[in-house]
Amino acid sequence: MTGQRTVPNVFIGGTHLGGADDTFKAQSENRLMSLISPPTADYTYDLVVIGGGSGGLAASKEAASFGKKVAVCDFVKPTPVGTTWGLGGTCVNVGCIPKKLMHQAAILGQSIRDARHYGWEFSEEVSHKWETLRKGVQDHIGSLNWGYRVALRDKSVAYQNAYAEFVDPHTIKCVNRRGKETTITSDKFIIATGMRPRYPDIPGAKEFSITSDDLFSLPYCPGKTLCVGASYVSLECAGFLAGMGLDVTVMVRSILLRGFDQEIAERIGLHMEKHSVKFIKKTVPTRIERLKEGTPPSLRVFYNEDGAEKHLDVNTVLMAIGRDACTTGIGLDKVGVMLNQKNGQVIANGEQTNIPNIYAIGDILEGKPELTPVAIEAGILLARRMFAGSDVQCDYVNVPTTVFTPLEYGCCGLAEEDAIKQYGEDNIEVYHTNYMPLEYTVAGRDASDCYAKLICNKADKERVVGLHILGPNAGEVTQGYAVAMKCGATKQHFDATIGIHPTVSELFTTLSVTKNSGGDIMAKGC
Repeated sequence: MTGQRTVPNVFIGGTHLGGADDTFKAQSENRLMSLISPPTADYTYDLVVIGGGSGGLAASKEAASFGKKVAVCDFVKPTPVGTTWGLGGTCVNVGCIPKKLMHQAAILGQSIRDARHYGWEFSEEVSHKWETLRKGVQDHIGSLNWGYRVALRDKSVAYQNAYAEFVDPHTIKCVNRRGKETTITSDKFIIATGMRPRYPDIPGAKEFSITSDDLFSLPYCPGKTLCVGASYVSLECAGFLAGMGLDVTVMVRSILLRGFDQEIAERIGLHMEKHSVKFIKKTVPTRIERLKEGTPPSLRVFYNEDGAEKHLDVNTVLMAIGRDACTTGIGLDKVGVMLNQKNGQVIANGEQTNIPNIYAIGDILEGKPELTPVAIEAGILLARRMFAGSDVQCDYVNVPTTVFTPLEYGCCGLAEEDAIKQYGEDNIEVYHTNYMPLEYTVAGRDASDCYAKLICNKADKERVVGLHILGPNAGEVTQGYAVAMKCGATKQHFDATIGIHPTVSELFTTLSVTKNSGGDIMAKGC
């Protein structure tokens, strides 16, 4: 019946729990008694998901596919300047989707400049119209919002555009836009509320600046822009705005792309500086004043540099200094869900909180990758464990991602400094190369910017523990290699793979120069 070849085989209510260790584990996680004596109340739903982002929607639809009664509660609090959006969460409305589309707009600008070198002749002056781009992006987002509504309806998932707050572990209070309050109950809950941008505690920050929550639907061209912060959000936005021909400055407190490979981060900064993005380093804004109203307005940003107060006059200030978990004000304190008091993220065992019937997925989980596909995978697998008898857990190791800076950065696995810390410097071998995409040659693009490296653990047959690439289409390149790394690929596997020529991706099959050798890393010939 179970496939378990040891004793005891423990069953509760006809459902196989496992052996002795599984029973003790269930007790330590406060799950055992609820399995033995399940609640008898007649709940409104089997599952309520709080949060209508990608992870929450994926979990709700998967649960409904097993015949469960499911509801989704989603409510977007307006930003300080009044921006709001529809169903789908950060990624669809104010994150991945509009970001990639605006990144593409910048790429097309570079392609137009390259086109003349490839023989295309055109005499018209080329300019960019923000309003056209904004409309195209928002029209696409609107279609996605509607698609999510239809998908929930087709799966018979109840949707409430209402703000949900826990009353007790099985009850939430929901308040809609008109202030009407309803109470619903559920056997289980999934918290999938995501994160929102953080503002610095300085005069004028919320009054006169915007965040990525506002940028993609901004009704006017942002003009001269200051991006505050060195996060991937800041650098991505700075990159595509500069690619549209705008005057862009990035203000950096300490380092670029904290948490990412720092060698790559420095290369990204140098590339952006060479392509018109200015940097003000080792400082933060101290206050923001509005000099003149308008669309865009005229703003003055004050900061300290070398002990002296200085200022920069711009049209738009984009705050991108980090994001905070949306876990306050939803009643988690009332039901006793444990949070990290420093960042508000949920402390969980996998996705289960310390309250047995309450789970969390996505960006609000402490110590997990804050990425949309991670939330989707975790949500689907969680629903299967809840209602379909699965025991498959979400694997949070070797998760690939891409930073869509002007020169894209794709990575999977460990940063070089993290690999050294985990395995020891003597056990790490780094194979690396500069390279020039074939498309750059005729266009006369800079040959020194693109870079790739494999980080290998010598103590484990040179298993690849980190892959990093800086160059065009980095995300497309990285995705396939992530599968190889999931399978435990070694450097020998990469060497034995025949590349596709001429592509950027093939260089990972021919890497031969190590950092320890000090050899020339500029790729040569075919």
